[in-house]
Amino acid sequence: MSEVKKTKYFNPYIGGVLLGLVLLAANFVSGRGLGASGAIKSAVVSTVNTVAPSHAENATYYKEYNETHPNPMKSWLVFQLLGVLVGGFLSGALAKRLKFKVEHSPKISSKRRIIFAILGGMFFGFGSQLGRGCTSGSALSGMAVLSVGGFLTMAAIFGTAFMLAYFFRKNWI
Repeated sequence: MSEVKKTKYFNPYIGGVLLGLVLLAANFVSGRGLGASGAIKSAVVSTVNTVAPSHAENATYYKEYNETHPNPMKSWLVFQLLGVLVGGFLSGALAKRLKFKVEHSPKISSKRRIIFAILGGMFFGFGSQLGRGCTSGSALSGMAVLSVGGFLTMAAIFGTAFMLAYFFRKNWI
C-alpha cells in the first residue's frame, strides 16, 4: 500500500494575522494601504509611453497621469508588486511546490481554464479601474482604517462571488 504524501501549507489564520500586520506597517511607513492595481496602471502607462508616445501625449488619461507621475515605474506600488511576485516564486521554490502547469477540473481542458483565467483577470482589471482600486486597496486597506466604503466593497466582492459561483464552478470542480 502506497503512502499518500499530504501537501503542507501555511496556517491560514497565521497568514491572515501576518497580512494584517503588513497592512498596518504599510499604513505607518508609507501613509497608505496596500494595493496592486496602481502598479499595473504604471506598467500600462509606461508601455503606452514607449510604444505610442504621440497617443500618450494626446490622450487625456495618459497626459494627466504623466503630468502627476513623471516616471510611472518608480512608484512604490511597482516595487511592492515585484516583491509579491518574487516572494511568491521563492515561497513556491523553497516549499518545492514550484511547478509550471495548469490546474483545472478533469471536466474541462487546459485551454478553457486559461481562457477563463484571462477573461477573469481582464474583468478584474477593468473593475479595479471603475472602483478606483483593487480588492486589496479598496476592501482590505479601507477596512483597516474603518472606512464604510471598505466594508461595503468587501461585502460587494464576496456577495458577487457567491452569486456567480454557481455558474462558474464547473470550471474548477
